[in-house]
Amino acid sequence: MKAICFYFQIHQPFRLKRYRFFDIGNDHYYYDDFANDDIITRIAHRSYIPAAESLLHMINDTKGAFRCALSITGVALEQCEQYVPEFVDLLKKLADTGKVEFLAETYDHSLASLADPEEFSIQVKLHSEKIQELFGVKPKVFRNSELIYSDELAPQIQAMGFKGCITEGAKHILGWKSPNYVYSSASAPKLKLLLKNDKLSDDITYRFSNTAWSEYPLTADKYVGWIADTPKEEQIFNLFMNLETFGELQNRESGIFQFLEALPRFAAERGVEFVTPSEAIKVLKPVAELSIVHPISWADEARDTSAWLGNKLQNEAFNKLYSVAERVRLSDNRQLKQDWGRLQASDHLFYMSTKHMADGAMHSLFSPYETPYQAFTNYMNVLADFIVRVEEQYPMSIENEELNSLLTTIRNQAREIETLQKEVETYRLNEEHLNEEHRLRETKAGKDEAPAKPTKRGRKGAEKR
Repeated sequence: MKAICFYFQIHQPFRLKRYRFFDIGNDHYYYDDFANDDIITRIAHRSYIPAAESLLHMINDTKGAFRCALSITGVALEQCEQYVPEFVDLLKKLADTGKVEFLAETYDHSLASLADPEEFSIQVKLHSEKIQELFGVKPKVFRNSELIYSDELAPQIQAMGFKGCITEGAKHILGWKSPNYVYSSASAPKLKLLLKNDKLSDDITYRFSNTAWSEYPLTADKYVGWIADTPKEEQIFNLFMNLETFGELQNRESGIFQFLEALPRFAAERGVEFVTPSEAIKVLKPVAELSIVHPISWADEARDTSAWLGNKLQNEAFNKLYSVAERVRLSDNRQLKQDWGRLQASDHLFYMSTKHMADGAMHSLFSPYETPYQAFTNYMNVLADFIVRVEEQYPMSIENEELNSLLTTIRNQAREIETLQKEVETYRLNEEHLNEEHRLRETKAGKDEAPAKPTKRGRKGAEKR
């Protein structure tokens, strides 16, 4: 069997408005509502909606033979619900087919996995709950923000109940190995890994309409042929890309939608199937364990985390942000926690990258700022105001050790309260049971002591006497 595993990512951050130094302490609303509305509405109508309609047609036309996976961040879903609810309706239709798998990830598309295991776990749980609430399915396979993965993360991912994880098939990790197999994690052997086929994915995402490319034009027939003609042992071809590849990165006039919709026909002719990530890890056995000591991602040539943590600006912002994590979790202020999540979006750090050449061009393409330094200044002004709000509830004068002690006390108290509540509930149920038994005994005793009611024959006999 040869199979294609398509996975499409959907993410849009809440972009920040221009926030000046003098706004700190005076303005607690950080978002550019006009830009957020404009960007997601434009991309949804140019890309997300027509792409989702194509996927729906492909599923219906093939009677379910075509299937794929989607992963949409919580912050993107919030914006879609607010600005383009018709796209959410389309996603629900895709979910109803049973042929589209929804993956789990961090709610805010954050880098929490690199900084704070507790926050990481909280965000993944929030995201899974959002997916189940909207689409009625519980995610079984995990994809981290930007496909970030390492041996250190694997045990926690497995402990959260996921059977599989998708990540980048980075050349410096694989070496001579092929990404076209299922692997298992070296640090959590029960966790199966699906690796992105970098070349085949990027042929669609970045090279499809490049007239200077030696393989231009790329047709569905040619593309499926490349997969069908690979060695017999290679069974799974993981094609991971942003959904905005269709209609945004590659515009409609390039023929990208016709290419996508033609794939199932040529795949059927060459005996190539389509599977979801869950189906792949269920059917295919891992060929080997894969050890990834340092975190990898699907960004830039390096395929590491330097796109977000590659310079002093980014690390300063990153460390400052997570320095207040414990204090934010203590808070019951809903707005504070919402801002905390949105400020963790990896995009804010991505805009601060000072990389040059090809990678730098890619960073500037997505950035709303003129320079990385402007991105840093604006973010740090917002972060300064946010920290002021956190300090109003939990002053920085409280040392971390003291705060951790307070957190431990609060958690112990919470567990004790929960235990006591369970005991109270047990006592209440026992009391109800005893009362019911007592009532039944009294009822039975009353019946036994009541004088026997004379029969009709008995009454007549008494009258004769």
